Amino acid sequence: MNISLDLRSDIPIYLQIVEQVRQQVVNGGLKPGEQLPTVRGLASNLRINFNTVSRSYRLLDEAGIISTQQGRGTYILEMPHPENAERLRQEALTALARRYLDQSRRLGFTFEQAVEHINGQASKPLSNPSEFY
Repeated sequence: MNISLDLRSDIPIYLQIVEQVRQQVVNGGLKPGEQLPTVRGLASNLRINFNTVSRSYRLLDEAGIISTQQGRGTYILEMPHPENAERLRQEALTALARRYLDQSRRLGFTFEQAVEHINGQASKPLSNPSEFY
């Protein structure tokens, strides 16, 4: 599992973890049945308080994305129903947009400038589809 945190972001660390795990489930980076690191293990790797990771795991459990089994570990649940999968995709896109707007604001751009830039980029054809990825 690959998690990268932006400690300067306005988005709380526990939500960054939740969003990234959701994204990895939706895009297939984390497969059903795959075991996640322990709370303490992930906290140690990310150099954050274990309570932060615990809060993230609790939210993911409540959302039906993971299951924590006492003494056995934490696992990714089976792929959600298509309606839930689409909701997860939309939530991941919203989180991505929020990060973009947060970074744009930090660079001194207004909301309107950030949106205008996206609209301008969307109208430009890509010369190579790999530019998108």
